[in-house]
Amino acid sequence: MIRFENLTKSFRVARSRRVVIDDLNLTLPTGRSLALLGRNGAGKSTLMQIIAGNMRADRGRVVSDGTISWPVGFAGSFHPELTGAQNTRFIARVYGVDTGELADFVRDFAELGSHFFMPVRTYSSGMRSRLTFGLSMGIEFDTYLVDEVTSAGDVAFRTKSKRLFATRMERSGAIMVNHNLGELREYCDAALVLEGGRLTYFDDLEEAITLHKANMGH
Repeated sequence: MIRFENLTKSFRVARSRRVVIDDLNLTLPTGRSLALLGRNGAGKSTLMQIIAGNMRADRGRVVSDGTISWPVGFAGSFHPELTGAQNTRFIARVYGVDTGELADFVRDFAELGSHFFMPVRTYSSGMRSRLTFGLSMGIEFDTYLVDEVTSAGDVAFRTKSKRLFATRMERSGAIMVNHNLGELREYCDAALVLEGGRLTYFDDLEEAITLHKANMGH
């Protein structure tokens, strides 16, 4: 369960303040895979960062009775001077999982070869994406926050990523941002639409997609 209580977030733009999340009160159901829909700039990434605890709201709070991942695809928490292996061991200690087991999983899954033992600052964006995806999937969370989960790597790696993600979704929920509506239909069974600072829950994914397309002017 994730519950938003009077959640509000705004940013200063020029001489005014733009509200992207406006006094949000909503409880999300447990174990559902939710598509998060909204136009560019609506505040989807902001909401994901607040849920993950990486960004503070202006007021209000997020309450959860389960574990929540960091946004999959977000590598900002990596220390650039540490190697992939060192970052992995650090994150394992933070989340209380076995360091050796997680390191073995990530090294095998991410297919970084010797780069796994090199500083993250030397990685390409694709290598960072594979590292953060492997780390996220190597730890079992109750809810995964996902941004373009299967976009990194070649066809074979994307196929492997989709297969692993589908396995995780058998036991966990997710909030997923993806511009590919086909993938959202593949993984999600309900949706959230963020528009004008308001977040609306839809039990029917297609109904949410229809509204999202109307908001986009289609």
